[in-house]
Amino acid sequence: MSHVYLNGQWLPIEKAHVSVLDRGFIFGDGVYEVIPVYNRRVFALEAHLKRLDRSLAGIRLSPPLDAEQWQPIIARLVQETETDDSSIYIQITRGVAPRDHAFPANTQATVFAMAKPMTAVPEEWLSQGIKVVTHEDNRWLHCDLKTTALLANVLLRQYAVDHKAVECILIRDGFVTEGAASNIIVVHEEQLLFPPRNHLILPGITYDLVIELAKKHGIPFKEAPVTRSQLQEASELLMTSSTREIVPITEMDGKKVGAGVPGPLFRELLSLYQGLK
Repeated sequence: MSHVYLNGQWLPIEKAHVSVLDRGFIFGDGVYEVIPVYNRRVFALEAHLKRLDRSLAGIRLSPPLDAEQWQPIIARLVQETETDDSSIYIQITRGVAPRDHAFPANTQATVFAMAKPMTAVPEEWLSQGIKVVTHEDNRWLHCDLKTTALLANVLLRQYAVDHKAVECILIRDGFVTEGAASNIIVVHEEQLLFPPRNHLILPGITYDLVIELAKKHGIPFKEAPVTRSQLQEASELLMTSSTREIVPITEMDGKKVGAGVPGPLFRELLSLYQGLK
């Protein structure tokens, strides 16, 4: 039986418990990270741990473990997972303290990590594309931090589910930000358009890698604000995330995207991305 890591201990998941006074439970006062594993090889670990530390710094919480200390924990999680492809989930909160909004003094962080099998993206998503809807981005202004306070994202993702869609593309003040649980890339006038990596979006690891692939292979791209009209006029739309990689979007708000089938840039980028693994 595989175990989870909790505050220095290895436990069966049913025996892993945290206090009801943990600030992650009371306030959502914590951050998390999800790291993909392919054929028992951890993918882009350095980039994921750097993002974890950046999120911790953003909520003014000192990293309880450094990259060297994470290595054996992650290695054991990978080793004990039943499947070759999995994802590592890490969550760190500010710890247990009497309920008070202000930061407590001298509190030990709660550190939790587990692995679970990674479900492959359905083949029809890649061959036919997926349906999405759009919605006004009504989240807070620090979306660049991967915090556990995800209620707004949960509601937006449920909005997609309610409309029989896979994802919800968010728009703030007339400009595309990201998906409820993904990044969005727009193909407009034969150019990849990436909404800028600022405080309004989470800088996705897959998103960053696609930008690097475009640079390396001479694919025209621009990282700049993307308007609602450019989104609506797109010839292709792509969704990226660490566990879903790159997925084509072929229907948005009940209308076809481009020709309504996965396009050539999607196929090229997916092939290039698969070559990184």
